[in-house]
This record gives sequence, C-alpha cells and structure tokens, in this order.
Amino acid sequence: MKKILATLVLILATLVLVGSSFADVHVRGHFRKPKGGYPQYVPPHWRSNPDGNPFNNWSFPGNRNPYTGKRAPGNPDTYLRHYYNRKR
Repeated sequence: MKKILATLVLILATLVLVGSSFADVHVRGHFRKPKGGYPQYVPPHWRSNPDGNPFNNWSFPGNRNPYTGKRAPGNPDTYLRHYYNRKR
C-alpha cells in the first residue's frame, strides 16, 4: 500500500511540474509609450510562458497561436537575430 501511495505522489508531482512548465501567462491590459509617440493601450491577452527559449514562442515564425489559430509569419533567422540582440 505504501509503495502504491508513494508512486501516486511521485506521478502527481511530475504532472504538476510538467504542466506548470508549459503554462500560458495572462497579461493584463496596460499602456505603453513608444519612443517619440503617444501612449498606446495594449489589451489583455495570453502569451507563452517566458523561459528564454525563442523557438517555443508563439511569435516564432511558423509557430501557431493556440488561442487565435494564426501562424506567425516571418524569417526565423531575422527573428533570432532580433531576439538575441535586443536590449535587456
């Protein structure tokens, strides 16, 4: 009985960790001010969990947004060059 319980706890813990690593993040609506422009409202939306991996972002060319069904356009090389050269 103890072995079965320990196995179930281990499986549950694994599922929680794996599930949270692929979680989506809800972003609240906010205002942003572009350089030299007027403030713009960004409506609430969902995005992939930030993990430092550009290949699993919904905006990576060829990937599909599960909420809108739209495929991201663009050139993967250009996307990666911009991703790694952005100011942090």
